[in-house]
Amino acid sequence: MIFVIDSDEITANCVAKATQRETRVFSNAIEAMMAIADGEMPELILMEVLLMGPDGFTFLNELISYEDTAKIPIVIISTIDFGGRDLSTYGVVGVLNKDTMLPEEVFSYVEKYAR
Repeated sequence: MIFVIDSDEITANCVAKATQRETRVFSNAIEAMMAIADGEMPELILMEVLLMGPDGFTFLNELISYEDTAKIPIVIISTIDFGGRDLSTYGVVGVLNKDTMLPEEVFSYVEKYAR
């Protein structure tokens, strides 16, 4: 199972389709955390960091604070330019530019990191 978290429903659904796998789409971090708390453990999370409610980095800090969720690979999909900053502390394995990403790039991360 792959989680896609983005408050932009159109983008979230396009990303989910590009994974070519079973996905759950969430519009905010709270919904995703509730799903994890209910026992759903994603293989990979594709997410925007600019979210309504708790932002993406609040969510990432929560994930890395638990041993089982700290190992989930994260791909950030955003318009923010992180300038090559190392985000691996948060479990981030890649960053895709929301404005220019291609479905093949999304699928490449799925192939590499989803079991």
